[in-house]
Amino acid sequence: MQKAIEVSAMKGVSAEVICNRFTDGVWEKTNINVPMERELTVYVNLRELVTILCTPDKLNYLVLGFLYSEGIIKGMADVLMMRVCDEESEVDVRLVNPDFELPTKRMLTSGCGGGAAFRREGQRVDSDLEVTPMEVLSLMKRLQEEMEIYRLSRGVHASALADKKDLLVVAEDIGRHNTLDKIQGECLFKGLSTGNCLLLSTGRISSEMLLKAARMQVPVIVSRHSPTGSAVSLARELGISLVGRVRGNHLSVYSHPERLGCSEH
Repeated sequence: MQKAIEVSAMKGVSAEVICNRFTDGVWEKTNINVPMERELTVYVNLRELVTILCTPDKLNYLVLGFLYSEGIIKGMADVLMMRVCDEESEVDVRLVNPDFELPTKRMLTSGCGGGAAFRREGQRVDSDLEVTPMEVLSLMKRLQEEMEIYRLSRGVHASALADKKDLLVVAEDIGRHNTLDKIQGECLFKGLSTGNCLLLSTGRISSEMLLKAARMQVPVIVSRHSPTGSAVSLARELGISLVGRVRGNHLSVYSHPERLGCSEH
């Protein structure tokens, strides 16, 4: 079945444009790279499911991860065929079960790429993973070093799945939600487990991001920004250590600090 899924290469992710830059009181015309965006319409069993605004990179992983996080598939065995049509900005997915009832109630998310979600319930994460603050800081620094599209054009988010020592999978996109779906999809395709890992992100952790992490059974999620109040509440309820404001040698833990060696006071 994997041969029926076309793996997209990193191409067309940025474009060179002319801009006028103002520096120290002087105007200068220069060329600069900006990130590309695309509307990707996903069809499942010949029925339109959703249109995702995204960076045109790893589109097959994006769709697989989205279908998994929304509970439409449980794994690769549920997918009969998937074809990414670059020219038409469409993805044709056929499920093993031709009579699968697709969800109809959709919620627009807070994603900067115009995200959409169908699921709102979370799965509790049971894990004995422990990590030190220095390990978290080191991994976040590694993520910043691996941000290829960001270095080329800026304007994108990055996320990574990691163990305590190194990054395992990295994804970039204009939508922070999309980065998590790309990671999930790549792990499904390659048979990699996401449990007992850390999830790092350059974007704000909202409730939708937290639910995606819970679906992946990730016990620690890390961001360089502050989380939302709903994300903090969900993290406490679902057993996830939520770490934010990771910059330099500083970080803040909003839930389950015991995993980072900190006792509740």
